[in-house]
Amino acid sequence: MDYKSLSMPAPREIERTIVLVLLSEQPVRARSLRELRRELRHLAPLEVAAAIARLGVEGVLERRGEEVWPSRATRRLDELGLIAV
Repeated sequence: MDYKSLSMPAPREIERTIVLVLLSEQPVRARSLRELRRELRHLAPLEVAAAIARLGVEGVLERRGEEVWPSRATRRLDELGLIAV
C-alpha cells in the first residue's frame, strides 16, 4: 500500500509513535489500551491495534489484559540513548 499517496502514516511510523508515547513519561508505567488509543486518536484505531500487536510479538512491548508497557529491553535501549526522535 502506498501510504504517502493516502497521506496516512506508515506502519513503522505508527509503531515508533507508540513506543515514544510509552517511553515519554518518567518513570515509565503501564498504560491502558483505552488511554493509549485516546492519546493516539489522530491515528486509525485498527492501525494502532495492529501496531501494538506487532510490537508485542517482536518483544518491544509487554501486554497484560488491557495494559501495555515497554519491555525491559526497550527501556534499557532508551536509557542508553539509543531510542530518539
